[in-house]
Amino acid sequence: MAGSGLPSLGRVKLADLVPCEGVPSDSYKLSVSTLSQSLAQYSAAIIQFPASDGALLRSGLDSARLYFHQRASSYPAADMIHTNDSREWCKTSGYYADPQLWQETYDYRPGLTPNEPNNSMEFPPAGLPDIFALLGKAARDILDAISFYLNLRSSPFTEILDNVPLRNREISSSVLSVCCYARPSFQGAQHHNLATQEDGQLLMYPDHEHQADKSLISLVKSDKAGLHIRDFHGRWILVDGDLGPQEAIVYPGLALYQATAGYVNPALYRTEINTMQGNMYGRCSLAFKLMPRSMTSLSCSEMRAAGHGVEAQFQLPVPVDDFMQKSHPTDQVFNRQNIQCFNFPTAQDGSMKPLVRRRKHDSRSKPLPPSKRLRLEAQRVLKERVQDIADKKGIKLRFCNLKECESHVHVLDSPCANIRMEIGWPAGVPFVHPHDLPNKAKIGFLEAYEPGWTATHDMELSLTEPGQASQHSANCNCNSPIQVSYLHCNASYILDVS
Repeated sequence: MAGSGLPSLGRVKLADLVPCEGVPSDSYKLSVSTLSQSLAQYSAAIIQFPASDGALLRSGLDSARLYFHQRASSYPAADMIHTNDSREWCKTSGYYADPQLWQETYDYRPGLTPNEPNNSMEFPPAGLPDIFALLGKAARDILDAISFYLNLRSSPFTEILDNVPLRNREISSSVLSVCCYARPSFQGAQHHNLATQEDGQLLMYPDHEHQADKSLISLVKSDKAGLHIRDFHGRWILVDGDLGPQEAIVYPGLALYQATAGYVNPALYRTEINTMQGNMYGRCSLAFKLMPRSMTSLSCSEMRAAGHGVEAQFQLPVPVDDFMQKSHPTDQVFNRQNIQCFNFPTAQDGSMKPLVRRRKHDSRSKPLPPSKRLRLEAQRVLKERVQDIADKKGIKLRFCNLKECESHVHVLDSPCANIRMEIGWPAGVPFVHPHDLPNKAKIGFLEAYEPGWTATHDMELSLTEPGQASQHSANCNCNSPIQVSYLHCNASYILDVS
């Protein structure tokens, strides 16, 4: 990947990521490719806003500095101290402080945060409704661009996002956080660890050094550099060191990682707190987090429908509220060597074809294991044959889950019976995503949609038990789904029909 990857963080104009009706333009495809490649390599990208929007962001940062500077320099009151209580993830609003992180925050949450100050002695940062609308629209466009590259349908996450605009009495799940780090008059430096750079400059990092947002997409604009994100190779990269006045950083969160079955890795980040003398305002930033609604669930059904394999840990939908309150150890997320994370180099013919990130070896230089080749073949046939049949018949594929389809394949009135009959699914083969079928069932699936497949792929026969290969070949040569089903009547996989 290093040879064909980006030399630095990808820069993309927001205007080029706005989708339009009809065939995607070359500028859209190129921008999506650059964005996706940057997310794959660096877990972040740089978004360039129009000049007028850049002026709004700069104005917001100026207002943020004044807001925090006007606050009393004494230690914050007890009711203003928050230590990241996950139970309150969708209820934060107004000012609060976290002394352990040496951080002050003002959360603007539409539907909960009043637009007019309740206390005439304290005015919140200016322009927050406009900034929220700007960054919210940008985050949705970026999410749609990622969906385009994953070959998902248009706006696949609409069902888990807030209404636009919010309906009566609705409270926004997404939030705009105005943050200030290391304000000299803010008491709490004793809660930090110190680290010294090679050049002798004194730096401070919070006790909880590594963080990952639970958002779908996060957008951050700061007035000073200091945001470090870990890249694909495990190196910490300063991502906002050379940002222009109209540029912001975008990175994916844990919710998107869950909703895409691990294909999009979340950003692991830390904030550098520079103790330069004469810095009376600290480091201010505007951070927008596009969050899923609390009453919905994170499901990988859209990934399955697009033909992506979904691992066991992502099979069941996860309620958003449970997901937000649960801790997610980052070592488990980033040390999964077998996950198929996306990587998006442009093909030589100029087409935009998502490719699986190659971990250690190029597939062309080392033969794949038979089981993996079989899985890839099954996914190819799903996309090229089955999906085409379903599209022509106007059928949306919704696969079952494990414990149910075991009985579905033997009855005529099962929930998936009509779909199986309409698309010619082989009898006796569970109606699950081919990625999750047992090897024998994969062969039956392949033979049903590509008769004679086994004759040209002898290596898969080694996956059957001794003595069964010849029986399987004899059955397959009949080109009958009934013959194939005899091999798979004891399969135990199932699917989720909604």
